[in-house]
Amino acid sequence: MILLEDHIPNSKERHGANPEAMLSILKDIERASKTVHHTINRAGLLDILGAAGTENVQGEQVQKMDLFANDQFIEALKEGGQIAAIASEEDEEIIILNENAEYILATDPLDGSSNIDVNISVGTIFSVFKRTRTGKPQEEEFFRYGHEQVLAGYVLYGTSTVLVYTCGTGVLAFTFDAESGLFGLTNEDIKTPEKGNIFSINEGNYNSLEKGIQDYVTYCKELNEKGKRTHTARFMGSLVADFHRNMLKGGIFIYPATADAPKGRLRLLYECNPIAMIAEQAGGVATWGSERLLDIKATELHQRTPFFIGSKAMMKKAMSYL
Repeated sequence: MILLEDHIPNSKERHGANPEAMLSILKDIERASKTVHHTINRAGLLDILGAAGTENVQGEQVQKMDLFANDQFIEALKEGGQIAAIASEEDEEIIILNENAEYILATDPLDGSSNIDVNISVGTIFSVFKRTRTGKPQEEEFFRYGHEQVLAGYVLYGTSTVLVYTCGTGVLAFTFDAESGLFGLTNEDIKTPEKGNIFSINEGNYNSLEKGIQDYVTYCKELNEKGKRTHTARFMGSLVADFHRNMLKGGIFIYPATADAPKGRLRLLYECNPIAMIAEQAGGVATWGSERLLDIKATELHQRTPFFIGSKAMMKKAMSYL
């Protein structure tokens, strides 16, 4: 079995990042994700399902598992010592861990957490930047372009638990083996199909979408000359799960601006940026509509953005409708 430590040190440096430091951060994430994995798999037996009774900075109901996962990753990354500060979906302000460290990390510790109650896949998303200054970390250090990321990834807690990441030299996947307690390499170079037929969008928002997107959805529902469908609709409401499926099988994920959310709903820094970096490294495309998503510079910790991501041919077609 090829483990994380067997692979990472050979990665090329990106934006001055140290491969050994990247390995250390990934090992911290691996350690925390194991705890989250075990807890999720016993969630029905524990008093950890449902809402915690509070709202996060976005005004969303915080789930008990959100808080648990957040604590696990903060603790593991603090112990690892490589991260100076964390920007988390669950915290309004940054969390300072180690002022002398050279990297900062943004995370959604448990994306799609409300799905745990009904046993649907959820995930952890993370993004790492190399610091551009020393001393006490400041919030402004997170206001970066997505293409400056030195490490991006996610952990999908599904029928199996999978850690997917990129350091800018391709996309790798490691699957958790519960028997040995180790993550083993299962794909060392993920490539997404250039063409696909899966479209993922919350059609409950259809009447609040701009006409171009409505027209693209209509196009996806067209039948061929034999009366067969040309596309398949799949939407789980869990970004990591929806993206992972589409990356492997070929598809497009759309979460656009709507009438009641003109800036979009997904968060740029810790949801869209890392997923976009992975998509590009796998041969896909990611935009906020008309432009490359990784060319947006964040101006707020919890900044939202429209999000279009997927296989090249499907993205080209979708963009032609905007």
